[in-house]
Amino acid sequence: MTNKELMRRAIELSKQSVRNGGGPFGAVIARNGEIIAEGSNCVTIDCDPTAHAEVSTIRKACKALKTFDLSGCEIFTSCEPCPMCFGAIYWAHLDKIYMGNDRKDAAKIGFDDDFIYEEIALKPEDRKKPSEVLLRDEALEAFKMWDEKEDKTEY
Repeated sequence: MTNKELMRRAIELSKQSVRNGGGPFGAVIARNGEIIAEGSNCVTIDCDPTAHAEVSTIRKACKALKTFDLSGCEIFTSCEPCPMCFGAIYWAHLDKIYMGNDRKDAAKIGFDDDFIYEEIALKPEDRKKPSEVLLRDEALEAFKMWDEKEDKTEY
C-alpha cells in the first residue's frame, strides 16, 4: 500500500470509531507498505483512558510481531499524537509518524492537550497535579538490582 492509502485507512478507522461510539481517532502501523496492525480510539467504549488509537495499535503490532521494538515500522495516525501516544511511539522505536490532523484541529473539537505539554515543561513541584517523592531509598533497590543484572533485556 502507498502512504496515502495507509493514511486513508487510518482516517477511515477514525470515522468508524465515531460511528461505533469511540473518539475520532484511528491509527495504522505498517512495514514496507504492509499493515501490521490497526486500531481506533476506544477510551469510552473500554472505559480505559489509555485506549488511544496509537497506543492500542502499538500494542497490537508488538503482539503480532512478538517484539517490543517496532523499528522498521511507521505509524499513520489520523491526528497528531497526544503526549502519551507521542511517548509510546518513541518507546516503540517507530521510524516515522504520518499524521492527518494536527493538535490545533483536535483542540477545536475539545481534545486540547496543550495543558499537558505545558505541565511537562514545569518542575514537578510547580505542576497543578501534586506529586511528592516517597520511600525513595526503598524504590532505588529495584534500580540497583536492574543496574547489576547481567542477563537483562534492555529496551
